Amino acid sequence: MGTAPSAAREASASVRVSRRNGASPYLLVCDHASNFIPAHFGTLGLDEAELTRHIAWDPGALPVVTRMSDALDATLVESRVSRLIIDCNRPLDAPDLISPVSETTVVPGNAELSEADRHERIALSWRPFHDTIADVVAERLAEGRETRLVSVHSFTPVYKGVDRPWHIGIIHDEDDRLARPMIGALKGVVGLEVGVNQPYSPADRVYYTLERHGRARDLACAMIEIRNDEIGDEAGQRKWAELLSAILAGVNPANSSIPATTTRQER
Repeated sequence: MGTAPSAAREASASVRVSRRNGASPYLLVCDHASNFIPAHFGTLGLDEAELTRHIAWDPGALPVVTRMSDALDATLVESRVSRLIIDCNRPLDAPDLISPVSETTVVPGNAELSEADRHERIALSWRPFHDTIADVVAERLAEGRETRLVSVHSFTPVYKGVDRPWHIGIIHDEDDRLARPMIGALKGVVGLEVGVNQPYSPADRVYYTLERHGRARDLACAMIEIRNDEIGDEAGQRKWAELLSAILAGVNPANSSIPATTTRQER
């Protein structure tokens, strides 16, 4: 499955930070930004077409969150390695950290991995991603800068044969300082179906990055899930980035106010 030196060389390119000194209180995160698989892993035994599917990444999420970073002047941390190699939004003891089956697709290259194989993947992608977020958060807090964490994902319109009607979902736990005003603003958009802890919730073990870096420090945080047919082209990506940026710009976690300027928008 490759050598430790090759993994070490690639680790430096497995995470990217944009606008590190951005003025916004928001720190944006994209755990599943890329479907890139380093060459020494081959295709993990999958057809090339499989690597463009949602099993490999969150299609559309990176263009949306990049536009949001630009609009808000917000720092963005993105993983640059496919979640088929290792899922950065899972704890190290999670059964789906390195999935031998993703949704219903068998991933031959993830079967029967040795401990050395696992450690190689952790060092390649998972560790640099989380170390980078931790460093950025620590820098901001040392400077006395308010920090709010928001992760951006996409989800499939149909999962294992079940339709998902929501255009967007906001995922949160008991801390709803960001989620509550975001949900309120989104529900004011005519024709928009908003999921609250849909299509996932923290109980589904999808909240790890925010738990590790946000909740552990009592930082306001929330997760955004956009249905990927909504952001399959530039027009959709721009529309959602503009809407979400406007909502986040108007949020005040201190009183969880709903940004009034967004409540009359239409889809």
